[in-house]
Amino acid sequence: MGTAERSEAPADGAAAHLTARQGPEALDRDIPEHGSGKESGTAEQATPEEEPYYRQLWIEEAAPRRRMPDPVRRSAVRAVLIIAVTLVQAMVAFLCTLAGSWLAFPMVLSSVASTVLATWGALDIWVTRQVWNQRNGVVSAPSSTARALRRERRKARRQARALERTQGRIRRQGRAGRLSHS
Repeated sequence: MGTAERSEAPADGAAAHLTARQGPEALDRDIPEHGSGKESGTAEQATPEEEPYYRQLWIEEAAPRRRMPDPVRRSAVRAVLIIAVTLVQAMVAFLCTLAGSWLAFPMVLSSVASTVLATWGALDIWVTRQVWNQRNGVVSAPSSTARALRRERRKARRQARALERTQGRIRRQGRAGRLSHS
């Protein structure tokens, strides 16, 4: 795997021998390469072609999609746990049925109930995602309509608060000049 065997004929006419040549995908760092000078004890400098190629264990790539929102992720984790328990229950029910155990009937009933719960969990992911998208809008594009609407709503709220503050100031100033409340 990852090695290519080739037969080399020495110049002096001796018998050919096999050399395992390792590619970059299967570099064995423990075993020195044949002809690198380490077997003979000479201190030769390795040419760039003979230097070992070290491949990275993994290459980090940018995530193709944005991270799921927290509520959606929570419902997805919940659904996966429920589905896993349902599958285990179904397997136990099946094995108990094969063994003829008294536990088979209760396990079948709980498996049916868990199947209903697992269906609810899967639907919960979809509903939570739809609700989150509806409340927070689409934020995939910089010119998103939802962002513009939120910006307008914030501006309107600021103006309403400023108007309320000025009305309160006017009322307080009007009362300061009077001696009585009548």
